[in-house]
Amino acid sequence: MCHLKLVGSFACILLLTACASMGSGTNAEKRVAILEMQQDALEKLYLKKPAARAELKASPGYAVFSNANVNLFLVSAGTGYGVVNDQTQNKKIYMNMAEGGVGFGIGAKDYRIVMVFHNQAAMRNFVDKGWTFGGNADAAAKAGTKGKSIEGEAYYGDVTVYTMTESGLALQATVKGTKFWKDEQLN
Repeated sequence: MCHLKLVGSFACILLLTACASMGSGTNAEKRVAILEMQQDALEKLYLKKPAARAELKASPGYAVFSNANVNLFLVSAGTGYGVVNDQTQNKKIYMNMAEGGVGFGIGAKDYRIVMVFHNQAAMRNFVDKGWTFGGNADAAAKAGTKGKSIEGEAYYGDVTVYTMTESGLALQATVKGTKFWKDEQLN
């Protein structure tokens, strides 16, 4: 029985990785897809939190990520991709992400993360080191514009983080770590 759970967990992680990957295409096509995802996420954020538009505009930089996450009983895993917008240098830094955690829950979801860096040091630290660690508790039952999810914003030092569920069905409470790193192919 334990082997079956382990095989199921690995199958979910492989499926998750396929869902979150940029797939095939040229590097230019992948960059365009990331920027389109970013634009869509920002439009949704501005509808829900109109003040976020001025917050992003006044910041030295911000990041937008797409993430797919699976939680199977005690294990949580996710992968994604996105871009950091360094507004002081007018530069884009394409990045990947992976997360893993432990806790109680079940489900899968596709969500967006918008991070607003309130100073240059916070942005540099994120781009150069890329680790975050924290807890996560959420409930989501959403497909397109149908359904509901509990979303919000959090403040981590000099960074504001907004999350928005795109789709999925999940009920989870986990402690997780997330690693962000530069995409060597797209930069």
